[in-house]
Amino acid sequence: MDRISLRENLEKYRTPFEEEASFVQDFIDLTYDDLAFSRERLQGHFTASAWIVNKRRTHSLMALHRKLNKWLQLGGHADGHENLMQVALAEAQEESGLTSLRLVDSRIFDIDRHTIPERGNVPEHFHYDVRFLIEAEMNEPLVISEESRDLAWISFDAVEDFVGPNQSILRMLEKTSKSEILL
Repeated sequence: MDRISLRENLEKYRTPFEEEASFVQDFIDLTYDDLAFSRERLQGHFTASAWIVNKRRTHSLMALHRKLNKWLQLGGHADGHENLMQVALAEAQEESGLTSLRLVDSRIFDIDRHTIPERGNVPEHFHYDVRFLIEAEMNEPLVISEESRDLAWISFDAVEDFVGPNQSILRMLEKTSKSEILL
């Protein structure tokens, strides 16, 4: 999935969630920017994430992010790579140590534009996060990377207790429970 296929996928992307629908065009517009996949674009850039679930769709793997001190899905910067599906899979493996990761569907699962606070010489900016649904085995050992303070398989019933009012994660949780892409 390069920049052109990403744009095509975004143009076809439909969501019943009003907030998510409100920034689809911003994602499409960003695909025309030469720096869209690079941190050098200081006002905002693409990132990719993995919403990792177990096969029974009862738990999600989440990380306690080291810098933001929040429970989040795994993922990271594109760093020049236009294939965000591959970025999401690579980040998921790097941040968890899991080898059983399996892409459930090549279509975009979710998108979110969120603000990243200023840190050092990097100004406050947007992450245009493209997310993919990925399955993994819960019994495989986890390896905590430098990106995280902790990793945990969190029961769907407890996700909100961990993430609070984080609407983008609650939206992915809702999509998972309603997903036609089941077992």
